[in-house]
Amino acid sequence: MASFEIADVDSFTTGTVGPKGQRTFYLQAKAGSSIVTLKLEKQQVMAMAEYLAELLSDAPEIGARDWTTAPELIEPVEPLWVVGAMGAAYDPDTDAIIVMAEEVSEEEENDNVSVATFRLARAQTVAFVERAREVVEAGRPPCTFCARPLNHGEDGFCPCWN
Repeated sequence: MASFEIADVDSFTTGTVGPKGQRTFYLQAKAGSSIVTLKLEKQQVMAMAEYLAELLSDAPEIGARDWTTAPELIEPVEPLWVVGAMGAAYDPDTDAIIVMAEEVSEEEENDNVSVATFRLARAQTVAFVERAREVVEAGRPPCTFCARPLNHGEDGFCPCWN
């Protein structure tokens, strides 16, 4: 079991490895010389970005001097485990966003799953949301009829066209 809590995150980002249509998505945090990488699904990245954006809309506004950007993934990308459930909350006492990721488990009631907790500055969270949206949108374009991603190739096609 590889659980951890990182209170002083230097950077928090998401990114992919692989070509469009075959990308693998990752969540990565850096604190000092430690790098934590977790594997997750595209839908999880998008859902987390939207949830964090909503959470930030209720928090105080970020000043221009606090602005930051989320970096690219640090190579080599070696995930510790695959993310199942995710959650986040705003802590007004420390003015931080807490992001929690739980390892996916094959068993319904497994008390031995790994949990990662990251404490982020709001500016880091805004940067993550922007980066997550860019990464998700960089994939295959959606079909205009069913909104599923078009298949590989320059011309792209969708089974619903048949």
